[in-house]
Formats: sequence, structure tokens, C-alpha cells
Amino acid sequence: MERAPRAHGAGRPGSVLALLTAVLLAVSGITALSSAARAADADLARNGGFESGLDGWTCTAGTTVDSPVHSGSSALRATPAGGDDAQCAQTVTVQPGARYTLSGYVRGSYVYLGANGTGTTDVSTWTRSAPDWQKLTTTFTTGAATTRVTIYTHGWYGTGAYDADDISLLGPGASAGQPPAVPTGLTAGTITSSSVALTWSAVTGATGYTVYRDGVRVRTASGTSAILTGLTPSTAYSFQVTASNDAGESAKSAAVTATTTAGSGGGSPGLPAHALVGYLHTTFANGSGYTRLADVPDSWDVIDLAFGEPTSVTSGDIRFNRCPVTQCPNVESDADFKAAIKAKQAAGKKVLISIGGQNGQVQLTTTAARDTFVASVSKIIDDYGLDGLDIDFEGHSLSLNADDTDFENPTTPVIVNLISALKTLKAAYGSKFVLTMAPETFFVQMGHQYYGTGKWGGQDPRCGAYLPVIHALRDDLTLLHVQDYNSGPIMGLDGQYHSMGGADFHIAMTDMLLTGFPVAGDANNVFPPLRPDQIAIGMPASTNAGNGYVAPSEVTKTLDCLTKKVNCGSYPTHGAWPALRGLMTWSVNWDRYANWEFQKNFDAYFG
Repeated sequence: MERAPRAHGAGRPGSVLALLTAVLLAVSGITALSSAARAADADLARNGGFESGLDGWTCTAGTTVDSPVHSGSSALRATPAGGDDAQCAQTVTVQPGARYTLSGYVRGSYVYLGANGTGTTDVSTWTRSAPDWQKLTTTFTTGAATTRVTIYTHGWYGTGAYDADDISLLGPGASAGQPPAVPTGLTAGTITSSSVALTWSAVTGATGYTVYRDGVRVRTASGTSAILTGLTPSTAYSFQVTASNDAGESAKSAAVTATTTAGSGGGSPGLPAHALVGYLHTTFANGSGYTRLADVPDSWDVIDLAFGEPTSVTSGDIRFNRCPVTQCPNVESDADFKAAIKAKQAAGKKVLISIGGQNGQVQLTTTAARDTFVASVSKIIDDYGLDGLDIDFEGHSLSLNADDTDFENPTTPVIVNLISALKTLKAAYGSKFVLTMAPETFFVQMGHQYYGTGKWGGQDPRCGAYLPVIHALRDDLTLLHVQDYNSGPIMGLDGQYHSMGGADFHIAMTDMLLTGFPVAGDANNVFPPLRPDQIAIGMPASTNAGNGYVAPSEVTKTLDCLTKKVNCGSYPTHGAWPALRGLMTWSVNWDRYANWEFQKNFDAYFG
């Protein structure tokens, strides 16, 4: 709210000269004091003019532009969308008990500038509307023990893009100190086909460590050990580690080399080099018509029986009820169905039970529900002689508690119990057990921007909720085929939003899985890459199957780019992965309805 202006009073004419003289003397004194104060202050904001891209900043939906700018050659452009206010933030080292002035220039509607973690009263200032550059300024005093403050700018939900430039934090700089010494004693311990355990000696004064793989920063650690996962079997890797504190990062340690073991099929038991995966409607009927399992062409390497569903959301009791003859007049008998399963397996195909789907919400909120899940799923697998399990949890099956912020160490019961259940099933059935997952982009790639409710709350707790499950089971996971359909725009590793409708979306989403990505925009918290043989790209088989259908030519572009790095379009991939496992589609039934267009294109590409 604006304060009312004070009324102007009339002074006596004879006092005007004396008053002006006093004012001029006072102003000159203030100017001298201000100059002295400014001389002692420094601008502590890093890259406040965004001349070095987003270096120093962590942004949920930001990029840099060359127009409009307030000064220099670049400025920030950030676009709020849905539940995201497009915040850009950086953490700055400050002195305790010191006064600071935060300022910056902004354009747009409902643009905020503020500081958190001041140790006293956190501050912010904002403008309702700034059609041209407008300066925002606020001040704060740090607490007696405060050494780090987070400054930020953000917009407001659904109000359009905003611009920011020349952000500064003026005040006394903290003592730079010295970075820690170089770590010593780096050693490789337990080595598997996809992971290497590292340990090193503690460094005095270090507040954290960074691990490098073949010269590339891959993760951080607060202690003196880390397990590097997502590695390729029978491959030599070179590792180094650095130590960090507020003054900076040490030089890299001496390198240690480790070679992963050959493993047992790379987690993909019995699959061809390139596999076609499809869901078969076996418990319901829709406009695509019922397709008998025996009539599924030999091109399909993995057939997911859709769906096993729970008796109630939290029971964990999964049932597989085949489509009744009243809905599916041409449904085969149980005996014929089981015979078809055996015939497919004899031909080298894998037949799995898929749990969940759009209507099958599964929440393993208790250990009792977890144990019931294991027992009931095992019964289905045993009764039908299946090869394994597909997890297709959608809707509200998985969400993160507000205090569950670390994907590597989840605490939410529905997450922890699902991980435990899947590990139990994998251990019970052994190395030949096929485990696949089919999450939606919201639960995986959207975790690049948001994870759970977020640092400041208010976000959808389901966002990124599959990440801890995938990460915990990455050494047991046969295939991950994210549903690249029925999806909103998702930010890729290029900092741009990508939408369904062409090869670009599939390329960007898959590149994230094969490269790894920061979770919730935190460069120090990276979801490691998966192996290319673990990845199949999920696409709709036809325009009837779901939003996000792309023509065969776009499917071919996607495969060309990801396996050969040609025909890529605008998205810059981080490599080429000829071992990419293949494609998944919803569904076999819809592909049959479309004259097998999806299958024929796959066969033509991979031969």
C-alpha cells in the first residue's frame, strides 16, 4: 500500500536563504559520507548482467536474450508457467551483522526481487507493471551468524515472461579465504557392471566434494565417499575428486581408473539389440478392438499385458481380470491365452504384467500393503508364467512428502515401499526377471525443474516422484520407456521448453535420460544417466491412441539423431547412442487399428 504524501507547508520569506544554505551543507556532507561508504562496499552478485549466460544463477524457466537489455549485450528472460513462477536465484557469501542493498532492473508484470536467509527479516520488492525497464531496490541487515544469503527474482503464475538485468548486491564483501587442499587417497572399491564405489581422505576446511568422471563433473558429496552409477559394462573410467569451501574449489586429485565388470546381459535379459515394446489391451475393450495374444505379430519383442489393478488404492492387492466375453466377444479362453504366452516365449519374446494404468491407482502406504503387493503380483506372474513386471503408475500413485527432498535417499512411504517391493521381486525371480517402467514425463523429466513441493512449497508433490524409484533400481531395471505423450511442455537441457508434435520433443526428452540432468535446477544434485540399452522411447501408435502422435518420418528423425547424431534439427544432443534399445508404443491394439503403421516403420528402420 502506498503511504499518503505529506502536505507542503509555507515558510517565512526571510528564512529561505538560510534554509537553502543549510540544505546545501547537509547534502555535501551526505555526499561525502555516501562516497566513503560506497568505497568500502562491493557488488557481490555474480554475473548480475547475465553477460555470461546463466552462470552463477539457478533458474527454473530462464534463458538469456540479446534484446531487450538494460545495459550490456544480454539480459534474463524467464517465463512463468503452470505452478512455476520462473525464479532465478543465486547464493552469495556475506558478512554477519552487515547492511546490504539489493537492486536490479526489470520489465514485465508482477516481477519480484528479494533475498532469503538473511538471518533477520527476509525482504522483497516488486512491481505490478513495468512496460519498460524499472529499477527495484530493497535493503536488509544480515544476522549475527549469517554468512550466506540467497538473492532471487521471479514472476507470477501465468502472467507471461519477464526480463531482468543489472542485478547487484552492494555491501561489505566477506573474506575470500583459501580453497581447501587437493584431496588424496582416492580409491576405487566395489565395482559392478554399472557402478563404482569411490572413497578418499578428508580435507581440513572442506565443506563438500565434487566427483569427476573422465574430466566431467558428475556429482557432489558432503562426505568422503560416493557410488557412481549408470555406467556401461566392461568400460574403463577415470575418476578424480576436488574439495570445496566458500572460497572456491581445489584442483583435481590424482586420477584413479576403474573398469566395470561384464555383468549378466547389461540388465536386459534375452532382448534383441533393438526391441519393439507394446501394450496389449487384455482386461478391457475400447474403440481399437480386442486383439488376441496369438495374433500379435512377431515384430513385438516385449508385450505388456494391460493391466493389473488393485482392489483398492491402498490395499496393494493386485488382480488381473481378463476382458469378459460381454465386452470382448473374440476373447480367447484362459487355456488359449496361457498357450499363447508360452508360444511367444518360445519365439524369444517377453510377456509382462503391467500394473497401474490410468485407472489403476496404487499407493503402498504401509509395509502390509507392500507385502500384499509382492504376494499378489507373484501369484499373477506364476499363474500365467510371465517373464516379469511393468510399472505404469500414473495419477496420484506416487507423490513426495514435503520433507522428502533427496532423490537418492527417499523417505516417503509410498516411494520407499515400492522400491522395497520391486527389489524383493527381482531377488526372488533372479537375473532373468524383466523389470520395466512407463512413467509420464511429469514424473521424470519435469524433475529437472521441480522436485516435489519445492524449497518454498506450493509445487505439485508428484513432480519428479519417479526419480528415486528409477535411481534405486537402475541396476535392476531392464527398460525405462517414458510416455512421451499426453505431456505439457518440458524444459530440456538446452534451457528451452519442448512440446509434443515432432522429433524435437522425443530427442530432447531422451537426451536428458542418456546424459543425466540437474534435479530442481541444482547443478550440485544430478540425476545420473541411464545406459542406452535401458531406454526405449514411448510414443502413441496412432492419432487415436493419445496426444503427441508423430508421423513415421518424425520417428525416423528421432532415431537418426539419437543413434547417429544426424537429422537432429534444433536440439543439440550430448552424444550419439547406437545401443539405444528401441521404441515403446501405446498400443498394439491401436497400431493394428492403424494398419500396423508404427510396427512397419520400426521394422524398416532396424531391419
